Amino acid sequence: MDKKREKIIDATMELILERGYTATTTKDIAERAGVNECTIFRKFGEKKEIVVEGMKLKRWHPDISEETFSDIKRDLSEDLKMFMRNYIKEVTPAFVKLSIGLRSPQIYDITAPLIMNIPSVFIKSLSAYLAEMKRKGKIGNIDCETFASNVLASTFGYVFFKASFGDALIESESERYIDETVRIWTEGVLK
Repeated sequence: MDKKREKIIDATMELILERGYTATTTKDIAERAGVNECTIFRKFGEKKEIVVEGMKLKRWHPDISEETFSDIKRDLSEDLKMFMRNYIKEVTPAFVKLSIGLRSPQIYDITAPLIMNIPSVFIKSLSAYLAEMKRKGKIGNIDCETFASNVLASTFGYVFFKASFGDALIESESERYIDETVRIWTEGVLK
């Protein structure tokens, strides 16, 4: 990729992260990237195309696949921690803020499938793992997809709160949060 395209993509994604898609103009992008506004149109055609190209780059879109969650030990606690840890490692607070900025109606039809792929892969991978553990009698008779969704909600919630409020709402570092959350799930809260 040429340097100008890269500068334009980075400027666009940074501005969307800061302001949202609608408030980001091609004039602002050109200024931030240090290029002429005509260069943006020549290289990309329109603002949407810059976002599409940006979402193909790992620095702007987490590289989550089933492989992300393949380090299975067949130990429920350790495996749940691995799922959470790998998600938190890939889905950064910056990406959460960016994904919020990309929910604008003008671009939602393009960005939603790219953003939705992340939770879909997580739920699919964890559900398959839990179904196997259930078949082997290692866990009780649970709805695997519902539990996988709960794990995702808790993990995403942690990243979202960190992205939105820093340490003001959840002070726990990710490892402590993961350990305690998994302990509660595996041991329960009842005495």
